[in-house]
Amino acid sequence: MLLRLPTSVSEARECLAEGAVPIGGATLVWATWQRDGFPELAMSLRELPEANVVGRRTVGGAVVLHRIDERVPDVLRLAAATVGTGAVRRTATVGGNLVGSALRCLLPAALVLDARATVLEPEGVREADLSEVVAKRPVLLSLRWREPVASAYRKLDGEAGGPPPLAVASAVHAEDDGDRLRVAVRDGYDVFSGSVPRAADVAEVLSGLRGTALGDLPGAAWDAVHSQVTGLLDGLGAR
Repeated sequence: MLLRLPTSVSEARECLAEGAVPIGGATLVWATWQRDGFPELAMSLRELPEANVVGRRTVGGAVVLHRIDERVPDVLRLAAATVGTGAVRRTATVGGNLVGSALRCLLPAALVLDARATVLEPEGVREADLSEVVAKRPVLLSLRWREPVASAYRKLDGEAGGPPPLAVASAVHAEDDGDRLRVAVRDGYDVFSGSVPRAADVAEVLSGLRGTALGDLPGAAWDAVHSQVTGLLDGLGAR
């Protein structure tokens, strides 16, 4: 297998046009390749500056999870910290988790940040929403979002060998017509999300969330949503 390490977007585009397979951190594909055979040409974005940014409003697709720290909002930092073991987080990338993994541990956090993706194609670079990223699995250059007022994340304990553990993410954003709360939940392999205007009455907010896709969650998942939303909004007080 020939591994290409492009250092510019134009070079990365050329690699894709030549049929290079994006590998991210290779944590998910290595065992498959050992079983089924390695591709002739692969590509890693670890040397591409645009894919390695980390900041309050952006993170690159090639950023390994252990690099996600206090520079990003709490919801994304906490989500990254719960992925696998320390060894996995030193290798697994943002793009690999969102695009290459069925678990998509970072997806709830990205959804509540209302993130937009910058993706790379042989024809060039363009913006895409997260639903397209999940469905079409393009090469992820980076995510961008508006910095939230506050955010939270919790992953519950799971059973060994069982389905992925329940994960709940939430964030409050300041918008022109007032604050808006976004909540996303991974229940098994499915991710549900909803948003409502923030109100002084937490019960009113929770009632509004019941009217979104989150309303169909089972009782245990809804209890986790209730607890997190209450804590997040109480922490903001009268802001």
